[in-house]
Amino acid sequence: MRFQLLDILPHLQNPVTGRIVSTSDRYAQALNTAQRAEQVGFDAVALGERHAGPFLWAGVTVLLGAIAATTSRVRIQTGVTVLSILDPVRIAEDFATIDQLSRGRVEIVIGKGNEARQLPMFGVEPGQQWDQLAEKYELLRRLWREENVTWEGKFRGALDGVTTLPCPYAGAPRIWHGSATTLTSAELAAKWGDPLFSANAIQPRDNYKILIDHYRAEYDRHGHDPRYAFVGAGASFLYLTDSTKDAREHFGPVYEKMVEFFNKPGNHTPGNEMVFRDIDHAIAEGPVLVGSPQQIIDKILYFHAAFGHDLQPFSLPPMLPHEQQLEMLERFAAQVIPVVRKEVPTTLWTDADPYGARPAFVGKQVADAAAIVDGR
Repeated sequence: MRFQLLDILPHLQNPVTGRIVSTSDRYAQALNTAQRAEQVGFDAVALGERHAGPFLWAGVTVLLGAIAATTSRVRIQTGVTVLSILDPVRIAEDFATIDQLSRGRVEIVIGKGNEARQLPMFGVEPGQQWDQLAEKYELLRRLWREENVTWEGKFRGALDGVTTLPCPYAGAPRIWHGSATTLTSAELAAKWGDPLFSANAIQPRDNYKILIDHYRAEYDRHGHDPRYAFVGAGASFLYLTDSTKDAREHFGPVYEKMVEFFNKPGNHTPGNEMVFRDIDHAIAEGPVLVGSPQQIIDKILYFHAAFGHDLQPFSLPPMLPHEQQLEMLERFAAQVIPVVRKEVPTTLWTDADPYGARPAFVGKQVADAAAIVDGR
């Protein structure tokens, strides 16, 4: 299994102590944590994007550029890029720039977005997100693979002979498709032979298993090589400690106040309430990685038994002191990652993965790679 550190850049008070860091310190901590994740052996770092609510991730490409320029090995991902509300020309330019800075380490995760309040900010009508996502994705693929693109669609102005610059470092970066609870993004990923990133954050395990099973069935139906049907499955927050008793005492009140905040009307998409309402329920059945190293290993393997996933993301709780977050990160790398990697092998980002060394193509495109203009 591969491991990703995901920061969705919430900017919240500690709901118990009232403590909150400044905006500049929050960005500095995100950069420092990404650098430390590379040093201790993580495979990827990712930043999310949202344009409403108490988050600082609207300008995610700027911070990803800083991470790209100050790391040398980790894959640089997003979680997610809200392509449904954005201009694919600008996305092609921005992430190709980050790809050049990182010398080919970019892999973005796209989605329609789970925040209804950001739709009118970008002139997107409610209900249009899925159609916008599908159309803009097809254009983004072309912009990263072709020169002199001529194109016409429904949701943005036509293009006549457009070549976006810079081009990616070594061929088109891989694109994952993020899905929270619906099948549409899973179907789009399967259609194109792309990997799926399941949020696995707020619902019971079986709900996400339905999503992942549907993705694999559709992937097969479209005729893609099943070896490349990679899946990532989220895990919410990490709180690594010596025992459940310690976690319940020190993290339980913070977690439960966060659930209370998230489930207030207006703070979540209707129908996406967090169902794990107390720390004991979350530890027993939810996707949080809370408890001792062995408890966390068991939890990851419990979800892998249902999902068969290749990439395990998780987030650090940003309302806790930064030094405490880094200690948990390092302990996770030392005591959890080696055990799970041995137990759950994967070909993701190996020589057996077409994107292990870009340029790369997956699914039915492998046989046609020589005919596709790429790496210009």
